Amino acid sequence: MEVTDIPEEAYDGAESPPDLTELESPETLLKDGPTRERLLDVITGLRTPTKVSEIADLADCGTETARDYLAWFDEMGMVHRHDGRPVRYERNDAYFQWRRIDRIRDEYAEQEIVDLLADTLDEIEAYRTQFDAADPNDVSLVDASQDRATEDAWEALSEWKTLEQRAVLLDAARRDHPASGSTPSHIDA
Repeated sequence: MEVTDIPEEAYDGAESPPDLTELESPETLLKDGPTRERLLDVITGLRTPTKVSEIADLADCGTETARDYLAWFDEMGMVHRHDGRPVRYERNDAYFQWRRIDRIRDEYAEQEIVDLLADTLDEIEAYRTQFDAADPNDVSLVDASQDRATEDAWEALSEWKTLEQRAVLLDAARRDHPASGSTPSHIDA
């Protein structure tokens, strides 16, 4: 029997094998779903000002529907609206950063945040010592690849950059850790 063959005992005889043509296509699964969710997926990926019609195409919805949701997202601070002809929108990174900080505050107690920050700073210091540099952007991948495989050097530098970003988020959560609830106080959303 081949690896791809279905064993005879897989079906008891009373059932017929499933008709795979009746399954939804991956395209349908990705395009279906609430319009709001599709638009949220699109705006989280926007890095440059994008026309409403392009956003609507990406979210597989009408332009007017996209315009209505984008106005709402703009009121919430999730996107920046760029007036002009045509109107363009891009994601508001400060809003998403505030959300990440808020989630950290919700998931961890203040002491846990401090402990995580201390561990992260220790890991960063180890990378600084390893590469004899203060910042991962100060390290040449070519130079770092002299002592190790390029992939290993790239992975270490990427991990270091991630740790630097984590430290910033943890420190922001630590500095502005209210007793109950939180607001995007110092991050302009």
